[in-house]
Amino acid sequence: MGVVIRTAGEDDRDLVVRLLDEAFQDDPVSGWVFPGEEYRRRTHHRLMAAFADAVFADGRVDLTEDGAACALWLPVPADEQTDAEDVPAQIREAVDPENERVELIARLTDGIHPTGRAHEYLWMIGVVPGRQGEGLGTALIGSVLDRCDREGLAAYLEASSARGKVLYERLGFEFTGRALDLPDGPRMWPMWREPRTR
Repeated sequence: MGVVIRTAGEDDRDLVVRLLDEAFQDDPVSGWVFPGEEYRRRTHHRLMAAFADAVFADGRVDLTEDGAACALWLPVPADEQTDAEDVPAQIREAVDPENERVELIARLTDGIHPTGRAHEYLWMIGVVPGRQGEGLGTALIGSVLDRCDREGLAAYLEASSARGKVLYERLGFEFTGRALDLPDGPRMWPMWREPRTR
């Protein structure tokens, strides 16, 4: 039996935020941004809400029908213009004004993001802990990668764990060669996937 996937709507926002919050509580990067379990439990959901809102506005959220997994995708045009607005600073102000790492993670990932070619950006993919390892994430990613292949469109993501990096390599992503080592924190792996021709 296959995984049923649908495009999430604004009425799914709370579900998506809860799902991402739960899925990323033990993620190395989330632990770096929000050190300490109690602090992370109190605050982390606000960053997930900011991410979800940004993607609901400008991208697409794919959700498994059972609500156990979701993927946040943003289309990035080849000639993307940088906004005059300071988005990382705005996110920090909205999420946790005293936490400079909220702003820093946005600036660092912006700094390594490839430019000059249109692509689909997998900003986040989350599976609730009790359902990880069942292929839900692979199904979510695969549906978009199939479309990328049909349309000749590349895809990009940053893996936040070595385990994730291996999964993405199986799906055709390749490490760009320039890792992002967070200050006194974990490593992230920028990964690019060229479209496959059939």
